[in-house]
Amino acid sequence: MRLLAIITALVFVLDQATKFHVVQVLGLAERLRIDVFPPYLNLRMAWNRGMNFGLLSNDAELGRWLLIAVALAISAGVTFWLARGPQRPVALVSGGLLVGGALGNVVDRLVYGAVADFLNMSCCGIDNPYAFNVADIAIFAGALGLVVFTGRDKTP
Repeated sequence: MRLLAIITALVFVLDQATKFHVVQVLGLAERLRIDVFPPYLNLRMAWNRGMNFGLLSNDAELGRWLLIAVALAISAGVTFWLARGPQRPVALVSGGLLVGGALGNVVDRLVYGAVADFLNMSCCGIDNPYAFNVADIAIFAGALGLVVFTGRDKTP
């Protein structure tokens, strides 16, 4: 479980540090866009008050607290699930990615009222209108890892 805690802390700190740097130090909240390596990597400020693609963003205050509660419940559930017995290290890393990312987005919702998304990537003539952050990457990778690396027949 130590590995789960370490990965959770690393992801959380990396997520919050990148958000602080981009929003506060680079001033992306005011500038709204910074082209880093167009079109492949750009910084685009987006305040996500809902879930992916704006789901639950209409009733912002209710949605905000509902998403905080869901993220905390999932984080606790994953932690308890992984703690119930021996797990392979890759499962603990996957859980740490998911929990660290979820907690990073919870802090955003508490501090800003919305999640700070800022990474935008496009390629090959396709202009991607969506932005994401380090927590989103970690949540996706962690959830995928938990699906792939856990289960009854995958014991350590």
